[in-house]
Amino acid sequence: MAKNFGGGMGMFRDLQKQAEGMQKRMLDLQNDLKQRVYEGTAGGGAVTVHVNGQREILGVKLAPEVVDPDEKEMLEDMITAAVSQAMKKASEASSEAMSKLTGGMSLPGLM
Repeated sequence: MAKNFGGGMGMFRDLQKQAEGMQKRMLDLQNDLKQRVYEGTAGGGAVTVHVNGQREILGVKLAPEVVDPDEKEMLEDMITAAVSQAMKKASEASSEAMSKLTGGMSLPGLM
């Protein structure tokens, strides 16, 4: 009986090591995603937004010709569209990278 118990403990240690390895790879992936930059544009390039892989907005660039006080609402709509596009790209890349890491398993609470 002690032999079976010891074998079970060995399997538990192996699972624990695998979990620790996956956790390290996930942290590495998150750090990698933070370094990646995704770009979204709207209005034919009049508005450009950059976000990182952790969905943080890094910056907004406006072409000089779009800053017209009479077109403020349109400008706000273009910024919203550009941010949405950049966030979608970052989310897709994050999901793809996480899927590769987890072998396609869906693990709740991860990214």
